[in-house]
Amino acid sequence: MSLKAANKTDVNTYTVEITVDAETFDKAVNDAYLKQREKIAVPGFRKGKAPRHLIENRYGKDVFYEDALDAVYSETVLDAFKEAGIEAVDSPYDFNIITMNVEEGVDLEFKVTVKPEVTLKAYKGIEAEKETVRVTKAMIDAEIETMRERNARMVDVDDRPVKDGDIANIDYEGFTDGKAFEGGKAEGFDLTIGSGQFIPGFEEQIIGHSIDEEFDINVKFPEEYHEDLAGKDAVFKIKLNAIKFKELPEVDDEFAKDLGEYDTVEELRKGVEDEIRTRKTDEANKAFEDSVLSQLAANVEAEIPECMFNNKAKENIDNFANRVAQQGIDLDTYLMYMGMTKEDFEARMKEQSVDQVKLDLAIEAIIKLENIEADAEAVDAEYAKMAEMYQLEVDKIKNIIPSDSIEEQIKKEKAVNFVIDNAKSKKPAPKKKAPAKKAGAAKEEKEPEAKEENAE
Repeated sequence: MSLKAANKTDVNTYTVEITVDAETFDKAVNDAYLKQREKIAVPGFRKGKAPRHLIENRYGKDVFYEDALDAVYSETVLDAFKEAGIEAVDSPYDFNIITMNVEEGVDLEFKVTVKPEVTLKAYKGIEAEKETVRVTKAMIDAEIETMRERNARMVDVDDRPVKDGDIANIDYEGFTDGKAFEGGKAEGFDLTIGSGQFIPGFEEQIIGHSIDEEFDINVKFPEEYHEDLAGKDAVFKIKLNAIKFKELPEVDDEFAKDLGEYDTVEELRKGVEDEIRTRKTDEANKAFEDSVLSQLAANVEAEIPECMFNNKAKENIDNFANRVAQQGIDLDTYLMYMGMTKEDFEARMKEQSVDQVKLDLAIEAIIKLENIEADAEAVDAEYAKMAEMYQLEVDKIKNIIPSDSIEEQIKKEKAVNFVIDNAKSKKPAPKKKAPAKKAGAAKEEKEPEAKEENAE
């Protein structure tokens, strides 16, 4: 088996000719015969006992050729690519079998799409904005308030009616035009009054009612509600089962101690400040790195084959489908819940694949330009880390994952770190202040802004 010729015949296209010697092909033909003879009937012989030459005489000399070629094809092609230094990015096509027989072997010609030649406009000194991390008192207070919420206890109420902020346990059923509508009924539902969880006007009408009361609520569905109910008047029949309220702990030394990490409020606030700073620093670094790598991808100059984008998009779709499958849902059902068509989802994945492919090509180019290598110590350390992660022996991990795959990953990580380490950070441009509004228009302009903030 050998490479006979490999010639560039078009942009990112090679025409490759390979040969399989007669001895190797004849052995493959005989192996195919041994596998299939049990299924072949020849008069005068039991199944599986007919000699090869009699089967070939009866069904044609080339009866086993196709299976024999399939058996030697993959290894032959991979060896040819390696010998020619070809990096194929898609399956070969336009096959032409020049010769195929047991006397001469196989002479096969085909075309293959290869990785493009890449030029990088720049990969050192890429400049990107980086946020300056600041931790304010308001941030610390908000984080501590979240801790209070997590450590709150629920207190039953039986001596007063519902008020804003309470949790009302209710049974309800909704009616439009005197008829119950689908999805408008529930029992034992916990509703936090003032949460805005239900349509406008619903929660407010529960305020003032007491346990075991049964009453009606009159509301109007918003115009932007789904079409069956949009803009309709509705009546909800309510039964109030129970009232609770959330009792938040006081922020004192006892609260700090209950959290298990601090002895005083001062230590708590300092600890929270450090956590916020670490989190925001990580976020700022991640945003900076993403911006640098995005610019790196944009700096790729190459005629990239369309199949590379398609293959990457398919890989992303398959990976995503596997992730949602692990949560017990298939991709089609997930897209239905998200209100997205399969075509839109695939188009989005295709769009994302463009930058991913460009970034991959850029990183591979940097590995070559900077002669980046993966030393044995780094490979061993990666194997040890994976063994610990999967609770397996290192030798078992090595049997599962080949070293060249580990080496390639390490080289890519080094290349990314090289780009990040050589990038330059700059302060974000100051945000433009909104122009001053006339006094009469101030209220009118402010309301939509508040709604948008709440939506976020």
